[in-house]
Amino acid sequence: MTMVSRRGLIAGGLTLGAMSAVDAHAATTTRTGHRLIAGTRSLEVNGRAAKVFRLADEAGRPGLVLVPGERFQVELANQTADHTIIHWHGQIPPWTQDGFPWPQTPPLAPATTRTYDYVPIPGTYWMHSHQGLQEQSLMTAPLIVRDAAELREDRQEIVLMLHDFSFTGSDELLAGLTGQTPSAIHAMARTSENAAAPSLAQMPSENTKGMMQGMQGMGNMMSGHMGAMSKDNGMGSMGSMTMDLNDIDYDAFLANDRTLRDPEIVQIERSGRVRLRIINGASSSQFWIDLGALAGHVVAVDGHPVHPVAGRRFPLAIAQRLDILVDLPSTGAFPILARLEGTRRRTGIVLATPGAPVARIEETGLDKMQPIDNSLETRLTARAPLSPRKPDLVHRIVLSGDMKPYSWSLNGENWPHITPLMLQKGQRVEIEMVNHSMMAHPMHLHGHAFQVIAVNGRPIQGAMRDTVLVTPMMGSVRIAFEANNPGRWPLHCHNLYHMTTGMMTEVRYDSIKV
Repeated sequence: MTMVSRRGLIAGGLTLGAMSAVDAHAATTTRTGHRLIAGTRSLEVNGRAAKVFRLADEAGRPGLVLVPGERFQVELANQTADHTIIHWHGQIPPWTQDGFPWPQTPPLAPATTRTYDYVPIPGTYWMHSHQGLQEQSLMTAPLIVRDAAELREDRQEIVLMLHDFSFTGSDELLAGLTGQTPSAIHAMARTSENAAAPSLAQMPSENTKGMMQGMQGMGNMMSGHMGAMSKDNGMGSMGSMTMDLNDIDYDAFLANDRTLRDPEIVQIERSGRVRLRIINGASSSQFWIDLGALAGHVVAVDGHPVHPVAGRRFPLAIAQRLDILVDLPSTGAFPILARLEGTRRRTGIVLATPGAPVARIEETGLDKMQPIDNSLETRLTARAPLSPRKPDLVHRIVLSGDMKPYSWSLNGENWPHITPLMLQKGQRVEIEMVNHSMMAHPMHLHGHAFQVIAVNGRPIQGAMRDTVLVTPMMGSVRIAFEANNPGRWPLHCHNLYHMTTGMMTEVRYDSIKV
């Protein structure tokens, strides 16, 4: 049995595991605010150094942890050489504090600061750049808003944040997918930001939109498509049809900034009681969370409580989060693995009681994982669902696109040349998303929590979420939400490269003048 050593901290501050060890009984009095720094750091990945971004507090701790009852009072300082803007993923602030580069809310210039002040919602959230492709270079961090009821559970909290990593620059990665030059990709990412809104008078009619959607969907179902870039891209299949997985062959997959060659080992008490807060911060990769010998109960998704669902393996789409309660045996070492869909690749951390031997874990497992699916989604029920009510407004969105040419769209439109989905404050809104492409798409709506009310045409009383997976080859999901947060809100695929090449639209309240 080979022992795994813990390396010292490298430049850039504390690991997430160190943050997870913060006393679960932290004071609940309101603080005076936080200073969050967007900067750079050096990260060692399998013995090779790389320069990446970081989002940390003044003590170097990644992200933010708010105590119960605390306002989100944050000063963001941009200490990079680039413009940036940070989105508080899953939170519901006023739209001008959401962190999206509208013309009204431009990115933050180098050596400048911006303040935020709103009432946060409790749970497991995260933050990431919405500027160009910075998210791929790890401009991301956890955002944990503690709840008094969770503190009373007296559980050790462990944050596990997942990333996909490449030594190749993100512009070059997307250039490889699209056949363009990295400089052209960089320019494209810039021009799609701060895009002027289309005039309502120029919007196509409902009949025209329906024809466009039908033609786009038909074309994508009939067109050829190429496989992903990876030799082990794990292309899934359904009968004679093949779905595409894993657009990019990444150099490594990180769990709290480390690979399984030197994983983070989190010390736990004997017979410890743990709350795992797992965040998929990857830009283009989806995982199965594998608890191994342990059994757990999912008690929250995307920060919102659900009735417990037991299991040992759970799907986790890009940008989604899982809170899992685990009661451990008296002693031992217990890997918590994230296994890349369609492949044998994996990453993770190890929970270990004092003195327990820790065996080395290979980065490549013995069996290949299937594509992630909505098997968990159909088992989830919200603890605080929407009240029963007929919808005032229903929008239908067709998800389309292909690997060649590499372009992705909503309702046949590519961002920023889109038709906003209009609504009014006070409406109950439903959105049905139907996937005509060969890839799954994790769809994220800013500024609202929605309830999943149907999967593949089957009605459910599902979870409250901010990101939901729409499976390929005519998979569908229907969501519902209260239109109670006026503003301009993006709705987009959270695969960074799908979004950048067009898979984004706008949900706009009619009271907002642009």
